[in-house]
Amino acid sequence: MTISRISERINGNGQPARLDDATLEAYGKFTLPQILSEQAKRLGAAHTAIREKAYGIWQTTNWEDYFGYVRRTSLGLLGLGVRRRENIALVTNNHPEWLFSELGAQAVGCVTVNLFTSSIADELAEALKRFQATVVIVQDQEQVDKLLETRSRLGFVKSVVYVDPTGMRNTRSDPWLMSFRELLDRGDVLEREKPQLFPAELWRGRPDDVAVMIQTSGTTGLPKLAMLTHRNFTAMARKWLVTAPVGIGSNWLSITPPAWIVDQVWGAGITLTGGLTMNFPETAETIETDFREIGPDVIVSSSRFWEDLASKIRVKMADAGIVKRKFFHLAERIGQRAVDREAKKEPLSPGLRAMRSVASSVVFRPLMDRVGCLGMKSAYTGGHPISPEVIRFFRSCGLNLKQCYGLTEAGGIFQVQPDNEVKPETVGKALPETEVRIAEDQEVLVKSPSNFAGYYNDFKASEDAFRDGWLRTGDAGYLDPDGHLVIIGRKEEIIRNKTGAAFSPDFIETRLKFSPYIKEAVTFGEGRPYITSFINIDMGNVGNWAEERMIPYTTYTDLSQQPKVEELILGEIRSVNDRLPDYMKIRRFILLYKLLDADDEELTRTGKVRRRFVYGLYLNLIEAMYRNLKELEVKSTVRYRDGQVGKIETTVRIIDV
Repeated sequence: MTISRISERINGNGQPARLDDATLEAYGKFTLPQILSEQAKRLGAAHTAIREKAYGIWQTTNWEDYFGYVRRTSLGLLGLGVRRRENIALVTNNHPEWLFSELGAQAVGCVTVNLFTSSIADELAEALKRFQATVVIVQDQEQVDKLLETRSRLGFVKSVVYVDPTGMRNTRSDPWLMSFRELLDRGDVLEREKPQLFPAELWRGRPDDVAVMIQTSGTTGLPKLAMLTHRNFTAMARKWLVTAPVGIGSNWLSITPPAWIVDQVWGAGITLTGGLTMNFPETAETIETDFREIGPDVIVSSSRFWEDLASKIRVKMADAGIVKRKFFHLAERIGQRAVDREAKKEPLSPGLRAMRSVASSVVFRPLMDRVGCLGMKSAYTGGHPISPEVIRFFRSCGLNLKQCYGLTEAGGIFQVQPDNEVKPETVGKALPETEVRIAEDQEVLVKSPSNFAGYYNDFKASEDAFRDGWLRTGDAGYLDPDGHLVIIGRKEEIIRNKTGAAFSPDFIETRLKFSPYIKEAVTFGEGRPYITSFINIDMGNVGNWAEERMIPYTTYTDLSQQPKVEELILGEIRSVNDRLPDYMKIRRFILLYKLLDADDEELTRTGKVRRRFVYGLYLNLIEAMYRNLKELEVKSTVRYRDGQVGKIETTVRIIDV
């Protein structure tokens, strides 16, 4: 089984060399580890497959060594007694060992499930119990401690393998635990004993075998396990490789959790299939520096990433000198005028084009270089809906940021704004080999070879996920006159107020979160006479704002209840209200005394609000906003990362807008 070699010349237009259509089509008949074996033959030791930053230095792994690590990991797992179709759990950060473990397990027919490293011990144990993981590969001592704490409930786990040995000296005598290095050594021994074992297992795999199971967001209840096959991955890879400005050797920077669909599709799908280089930053704090050093061609990240970056830029500019502030705001207005005309397909006047060029040279290019985005050809935002103002802001700064749309069950992102017709309020058009239509009840339906194989151990939910072969997304939307998809919101979360007017909470919340001072917002109004909201302030930005004005505070709770902070947020909400129709305007709000947190089950691990849970948990506060109360005493609990529970007692004020 071989695939023809690829020319690696840069095309005349400066674009990286791409795989030809025949090769991409052929990949659909392979599993992901089989594709890696072919890439190792073709790209070999001369090309970088993985780059990881450690202690400030970029370490590289070529394609031959990449395949070698996967082979050794695979044989190590066989040495532990794993068998085809068993489930292997991964609780790792963005490091090469994640890919070695995932592809190594898949090479011998196992199914991998990535879990969030931020999960608390009980949450982790319950997840492992659901799919009966036989081996768990974890990042470090923190994750090992969680498993040791719940060990009595994990009798089905044969072994726990840890990547980082720091702090693990006292556990080396425990046969349940093993270092990743020991796993590789075990694989080396088995390869010497049975040299034909790995090739035989590798080529037993079939493209329709389940490769990965990914937890859904769980906004409305217990997360489901969506099963994705190797063919789902290669189908999605094919869509992106013929449309995105990437090719052999292009750089992808892995910054979203491996448990999320984005890094699964790109890290284990697109980069592998397309011959891209997978780059792992040293820490979350060094991402901006790593951006600048690597110069990734594309990036796909969550709306929260872009909202936080926009807030950071706007706060920094607010703190700058008066001359810099004026230059920035003038440049921003010029950029927005150009972006608005381009969205309407209107030509730019010579004067506007000249002003935009000057603004780019003087303001925007240095700014984008500072935040590490200067060399990006395209940037995408997915997951939770994002405010069109965030899109307009970055596009006015010269970053080709585009909103896209997808879901885990569809194999990731399948709807993207085309370069030449970006409309900030839409999610663009479908990628190749993807059909999208709108049902009579406005639900968005999608048909594609990347649609998932179903939910693990849940036949009823799997059956309900499809309608006549079309995947039901659960989102309401419509197609505009140009064929762009507009997402209204989750179909089940569309709210009707007392008069029957319908609206999406997301529509309001994404606009509120464009403010650099608002971290999270949750709106209410089902069957009510007006709209109300909970607001989480951004601790960092509001804290800096308070310090500059000599406003003393101690904790988040203290800061959120400061009268001056209430006035600040009131101004931000009024600014959003000015752009909303009357029936969608927020009339009353509360600055919540604690941040919504995944450990308290108020958010999913991907940062989405679990709206029903929040409604039930804070019902007394919601009811207070619809009465004539001005304040309310509250007693609450908060769960810390170590599992301990603290108490909060405070008085919250209900603020009229």
